[in-house]
Amino acid sequence: QVQLVESGGGLVQAGGSLRLSCAASGRTFSNYAMGWFRQAPGTEREFVAAISWSGRSTYHADSVKGRFTISRDNAKSTVYLQMSSLKPEDTAVYYCATKRGSSASPEKADYELWGQGTQVTVSS
Repeated sequence: QVQLVESGGGLVQAGGSLRLSCAASGRTFSNYAMGWFRQAPGTEREFVAAISWSGRSTYHADSVKGRFTISRDNAKSTVYLQMSSLKPEDTAVYYCATKRGSSASPEKADYELWGQGTQVTVSS
């Protein structure tokens, strides 16, 4: 059974850092692009970052560019989101997802399998 399990969320002060991890099992991880999305209460789930199967291509939303970095380790079947200079507006549940195909994409509709999410709360 295919599973994505996120971890690494928590409570952090503004300006702090967190690293989220998403471990995949049950499929050939390296065949798929991966993405991170987030959803704050009362809002739509929004794109944060995406990475191609090889890790050579990445996309980051403008709101996180320069502060967040997506990466992956195919040997560990894990994708990461390094978050720095966190702001209160980054508070949300963060989800990882697998994308159909190997190229990265910011389009939510391209993603087929989602994890359960991990809460990130940034206090001011």
